[in-house]
Amino acid sequence: MISERPISFDQLVAEFEALGVTAGMNILLHSSLKSIGGWIPGGAETVILALEQVLGKEGTLMVPTQTSQLTHPKLWKYPPADPKWWDLICESMPAYDPDFTVTSGMGVIVETFRKQKGVVRSNHPHVSFAAYGRHAGEWMEDHGLDYGLGSASPLQKLYDAEGHVLMLGTDYLTNTSIHLAEFMADWQDKKQIEMNAPVITESGKQWITFKDLNFDSDDFDRIGSDFEADCPHLWTQDKIGQAAAKLMSQRGLVDYAAGWLETHR
Repeated sequence: MISERPISFDQLVAEFEALGVTAGMNILLHSSLKSIGGWIPGGAETVILALEQVLGKEGTLMVPTQTSQLTHPKLWKYPPADPKWWDLICESMPAYDPDFTVTSGMGVIVETFRKQKGVVRSNHPHVSFAAYGRHAGEWMEDHGLDYGLGSASPLQKLYDAEGHVLMLGTDYLTNTSIHLAEFMADWQDKKQIEMNAPVITESGKQWITFKDLNFDSDDFDRIGSDFEADCPHLWTQDKIGQAAAKLMSQRGLVDYAAGWLETHR
């Protein structure tokens, strides 16, 4: 017998509204279903639908749908792949397919959301995003291969629209928008690297090469802590279920992080 009081759809709607989510907002969501705690009838689907209810028809909900499993095995560290198997791994690995390729480490809310009818996913084989709502199609198209978290990415489009980031039971280490700040800022040891991924071309599956940066998220929690202390007017916090939730200006965070990186790295 389930005796505890469920976390209902209506409760989630009320808590998102109390956090500061309003109709028409454009939000990038980072989420942990487990952190919400308790029993949610419908699970991840209910959380997604409650947030979409608050955003309404004019809002846009976006999530990161990254696929680090499609990197070349020479880059794998945890666990590393024996070099003698690299060619076999590359031959066997399916090409990126926005409708089929599962996410890596993004959580059950993201995996559920990306399969929702009406969701559009971008074509980047490593750092794709998926979105639902008013700007979904517009923001997911033309996601550039080079510097996939930079100026030709959905992150930049959210920045230009003065959107928001919602961290639902997550921390700044996984706050993807700070990578946009890395792209914008000049910092010590910043350099261009080459990445590889399997994609579908007119000739079938091919491994392609594209440019990226040597991103580093090790100091993202420090950036987030300083941002909260220095910019209290740019973010709010509350609880969604038992999860700590923070809603912030994405442009405010990115601009602050870019300055922080140039000062501290």
